Amino acid sequence: MRRVVCSGEALPAELAGQVLKRLPQADLFNLYGPTEAAIDVTHWTCTEDDVLSVPIGRPIDNLKTHILDDGLLPAAQGVAAELYLGGVGLARGYHNRAALTAERFVPDPFDEQGGRLYRTGDLARYREKALSNTPGVSTI
Repeated sequence: MRRVVCSGEALPAELAGQVLKRLPQADLFNLYGPTEAAIDVTHWTCTEDDVLSVPIGRPIDNLKTHILDDGLLPAAQGVAAELYLGGVGLARGYHNRAALTAERFVPDPFDEQGGRLYRTGDLARYREKALSNTPGVSTI
């Protein structure tokens, strides 16, 4: 086995460590993303350094992540705030649910061409190299 890909739920650091020990020849990837953003938005190649938490990683090409405060301003590194997603994989909204669509899909304040962001409801914080994932808080 050369690759192990985990997606759908948070990857516990203990499990990642076990996989890396039992399959030292395999690359272990952690992916993150909700249905509203075409399932996977970020990727992370796990290492033995991910002992406390496994990051959700960096955005896949043509997708983007922002960790924003209540005023839609970027959160400082290490500060937990809401994770927003954008890019080509973003859904148009919820079928026949205009109010929910308006609540969750908001104008992208960083896109001069009128793009949108999806409010995930997930808390995240920036680590030095990636988005962080701790109980209740995802790490980018």
